[in-house]
Amino acid sequence: MKKLSIGSWAFTIGPYEKNPVDFDTVCAKCKELNFDAIELGGFPPHPNPNDLPEKEQRTEVVEKMKKYGLEFSGLAANLWNEKLINTDDQSKYIDEFKKNCIFCNDLKIKTIRVDTVQSPTILNEVEYNTAFKRVTETWNTCAGIANDHDLHICWEFEPGFAFNKPSQILRVLDAVNKDNFGILYDTCHGHMVAERGSRQPGEKEIFGSQVELIKKLDGRINHIHLIDSDNTCHKDSDGNDETSMHFPFGEGVKINFDEIMPELAKQKLPHDYWTMDLCFWPNAWEATANCKLFLDSLNKKYGSFS
Repeated sequence: MKKLSIGSWAFTIGPYEKNPVDFDTVCAKCKELNFDAIELGGFPPHPNPNDLPEKEQRTEVVEKMKKYGLEFSGLAANLWNEKLINTDDQSKYIDEFKKNCIFCNDLKIKTIRVDTVQSPTILNEVEYNTAFKRVTETWNTCAGIANDHDLHICWEFEPGFAFNKPSQILRVLDAVNKDNFGILYDTCHGHMVAERGSRQPGEKEIFGSQVELIKKLDGRINHIHLIDSDNTCHKDSDGNDETSMHFPFGEGVKINFDEIMPELAKQKLPHDYWTMDLCFWPNAWEATANCKLFLDSLNKKYGSFS
């Protein structure tokens, strides 16, 4: 059976940005619902490297997690304020990444998440090959830093970020050919990328099922997020498509988990976690309990699958 986790960012960003749920309350709720872990969104007001600069402060977080009987399944590093594609100097991004790797070590976290930071429209400003080189060379450097800190990196591809076509995803993976670098496969993003071609520039690359994409990524997936989709994107403040809308299980188009889970369950992850992601869902707090029941059912059915 897998250890089940939930992303804490669901309660701090988007609809919760102005009224976030504090970390202790999230921990208590997760304990009540029998989660095994929390996936930490490393930005305020939850624990993050800037607010907790001292080792002693970080040790207190580790002890708090022990008190609740919880682990950390990973860190979503706050790199969104950095530039990755539209600059020829990625040193600030790399420095921030290293700072988050140290934070991971102090909190006993073994996996760190990244994305390409900027939207697919950035490729209208930066020539494709230049953008590709900047991303892959930077991530090769970051993979080396992560390896020095005994960490795995998972790249979460999304409609809302550059390099969101299947062929582009595979090309990036080939260019960052490090043992500790892999794909964070989110079922919502997988659906929107593979079956809808959402926010893909130019001609869309789509399949009949996201299973085809999972098979192309076989052996290169090192982290998994599970959630439903309703075929739409979350909207930004101007009403424009941003990235996949994460719908509670059963409330979207009802992704066929019986079709995709056998493929995902056989992936050889470097850990035993499956993480539920309710990012941007306006009632994530209220939806968590029912979603956990659905996640439990997936775990019962596929958690021991190989």
